[in-house]
Amino acid sequence: MIVVTGGAGFIGSAFVWKLNQMGITDILIVDDLGSGEKWKNLVNRSFSDFCHKDEFLKRICCEPLRGLDAVVHMGACSATTERDANYLMENNFHYTKTLAEYCLKHGVRFVNASSASTYGDGSLGFDDAPSQVSALRPLNMYGYSKQLFDVWSLKTENADRLVSLKFFNVFGPNEYHKGDMRSVVCKAFQQIAQTGKMKLFRSENEKYPDGGQMRDFVYVKDCVDVMWWLLEHRDVNGIFNLGTGRAETWNDLVKAVFGAMNQPVNIDYIDMPLELRGKYQYYTQANMQRLKDAACPVAFMPLEKSVEDYVRGYLMAPDHYL
Repeated sequence: MIVVTGGAGFIGSAFVWKLNQMGITDILIVDDLGSGEKWKNLVNRSFSDFCHKDEFLKRICCEPLRGLDAVVHMGACSATTERDANYLMENNFHYTKTLAEYCLKHGVRFVNASSASTYGDGSLGFDDAPSQVSALRPLNMYGYSKQLFDVWSLKTENADRLVSLKFFNVFGPNEYHKGDMRSVVCKAFQQIAQTGKMKLFRSENEKYPDGGQMRDFVYVKDCVDVMWWLLEHRDVNGIFNLGTGRAETWNDLVKAVFGAMNQPVNIDYIDMPLELRGKYQYYTQANMQRLKDAACPVAFMPLEKSVEDYVRGYLMAPDHYL
């Protein structure tokens, strides 16, 4: 059995899709469905059972789960704007640490979702070498909650027995429930369909023109291919970046959406909200050398191709879901 926490969420449900593609259905989905639309991510998927995230934590604290092969932990608060520090500390750090300790004790493969937000303003670069991790200074509490687990795994010398993935800017199908945390690709598609244009933040950094702020955009299908490879290669452990290794501008991304929709490019630049000023990453680019050195064979799709696959294969399709 494979447990996927956050299995109804964006990356979690995409990984369940990947498992189903590989013929695996003995999957326990762990999540908190609430009253939103997240449940729709599960409609096309095959799995054996569902468990609320709080109940799952109680279960593993009481007794070992029989037949458990791996825990893929994608279940955490992913809102970079979340302000409740106590909630993030419990949900993102302590919960993750408890799962990791359980897996390490019982010889269960553990794959965790960290985040590129741990890199803060990027002044220290985007190198996932273990020697660099403790020096990082995230810009928000979300990033700090992810950073705490990575630092813990290194201090306890457990990092070489598990995997923690620093996801960069992931986009793709099944993110629709995320509200304002949806990718710009998803938001752009809706804005362009409704108004014929797309709004982007003006730059407040003289090094970057409006729309020239740069990110490492990575397609969710490529991410789950890497995760599957890591699930199969249990000798590969540590903290790894998960991006394409290419930094591209918001203008490039949005132009790819216009192109996939066969619409003329029309971008409107607007002021950055006050709550984001001073907490905004102007540049991210994953150093992917460590994953390459581990012989991971996944080739990441070019930006235009991945955006086209998402827009035409899902956003413009009758069934938007994986």
